[in-house]
Amino acid sequence: MSSDKSLAEKEAPFSMRSILGPLVAIVVGIFMVILDGTAVNVALPKLQEEFKLLNLSLVQWTVIGYALAQAAVIPLAGWLSDRFGAKKIFLISVGLFTIGSGLCALANTVEMLITFRIIQGLGGGVVVPIAMAFIYRLSPPGKVGAVMGMMGIPILLGPALGPVVAGWLVEYHSWQWIFLINLPIGVIGIILGIRTLPNIQRQSVASLDLLGMLLGPIAFAALVYGVSSGGIDPVTGKSTWTSPDTLIGSGVGIVALVLFVIVELRRDNPLLELRVFRSGNFTKGIIVQWISQIAMFGTMFLVPLYLQQAHGYSPLKTGLIMLPQALASGLFMPIGGKLSDRFGARPLVLAGMALTTISALLLSNISGNSGVGTVMLPLALLGAGMGLFMMPLNNHLIQSAPQNLVGRVTSLTNAAQQVMMSFAIAILMTIFTTKMKNVMIESGKQKPDIDLYASSFGYTFLILLGIAVVGGLLGLMLKKPQRAEGDSKDGAEIPIMVGH
Repeated sequence: MSSDKSLAEKEAPFSMRSILGPLVAIVVGIFMVILDGTAVNVALPKLQEEFKLLNLSLVQWTVIGYALAQAAVIPLAGWLSDRFGAKKIFLISVGLFTIGSGLCALANTVEMLITFRIIQGLGGGVVVPIAMAFIYRLSPPGKVGAVMGMMGIPILLGPALGPVVAGWLVEYHSWQWIFLINLPIGVIGIILGIRTLPNIQRQSVASLDLLGMLLGPIAFAALVYGVSSGGIDPVTGKSTWTSPDTLIGSGVGIVALVLFVIVELRRDNPLLELRVFRSGNFTKGIIVQWISQIAMFGTMFLVPLYLQQAHGYSPLKTGLIMLPQALASGLFMPIGGKLSDRFGARPLVLAGMALTTISALLLSNISGNSGVGTVMLPLALLGAGMGLFMMPLNNHLIQSAPQNLVGRVTSLTNAAQQVMMSFAIAILMTIFTTKMKNVMIESGKQKPDIDLYASSFGYTFLILLGIAVVGGLLGLMLKKPQRAEGDSKDGAEIPIMVGH
């Protein structure tokens, strides 16, 4: 009887209404996680003031810790779903994120806030991969693209609305409301999920890569900590690159990373499939992706700080100034997707990296007298560049991977994205604060003014300009993956699935 019912469901004509309930539950979960990912950036100066911190070196870990926690659990999404059931893990993840949000609102020290943000990240990191798997399994094969297009709405709206909503809440209420707003959304998502999400049959799974799960987060966290500890001490003015924190953090990170690579290459079912790097085309493509993510996440982190600390803009105005980046990205993403079908990823990567380079060049020339338009234009160019080649480059990576490993690419690229976000913040913030201290010493000023902020900010983006140029040169070396058209299409869909 059950097989007859299953056959009837497969033969029934597809109706969007039939999956509307679970789709809404999934969208609510995704939107909450993605919105929160960009919201906290705008609140960092307020958090620094609230916790009476001398600089941003500690408070930036509210963002870094969140990203690293997500990177740690993203590779586990498939294993957990197959072992315990996708519905159960999705609901637990949304619940953990919601609980973490409530705890963040109750934090009365920055250390507590960082800890609770890590709890948030552990929940949020699993939500998106499992949500994508649900959509893939709920949609008929011929309608996956249409349904995935609907999924793009919260993914695009989240980064756009995050800084604006956070700015309004911080300015007119308090920073705690950035997290409190998640509580009703999370509860609604859980109730909808319980009522509408189907129970997907569990699958047999290989043993969990416990050693990889331990070494990976240690390596990434220690390296980021080592980088963020370097620079110039804000009190003494001395270099901290040879301090015990920097040396121990970097040393532990390097050793753990080497061990992690060795362990993953020797396992049949690794946490992250590193063997895909044997494909030169994949390796060049993912390096371009890392460079673009450093540019994007670094900009989204630094620009709000500059606008609030140098110009004294309110959090709400800062969020509105950041809006063109997300809107341009949303506008150009479908354009990039359509063009990639005809021309492939390489020309779009070159065009996108060119826009990114121009954006970094404009931001590197910011001065104390620059108006709002001189910030909004390069932000819009950066968003357009990212939107133009983000999806084509993802497809290029999937198609460039060896066919037997293609199902693992999404876990690797998603986890790497969170790690790159952490490195971008740590490295660029270290460059910024080091330059700021140097120009203060040179000028003899005791406190930074708008010109010193602009000089340090411009120098940081000059470094980013060089990184973007390297990305563009690597983009020239990309080759169209040699795979049959049918395989390419299948390869683009396989990574969305949960199972290994």
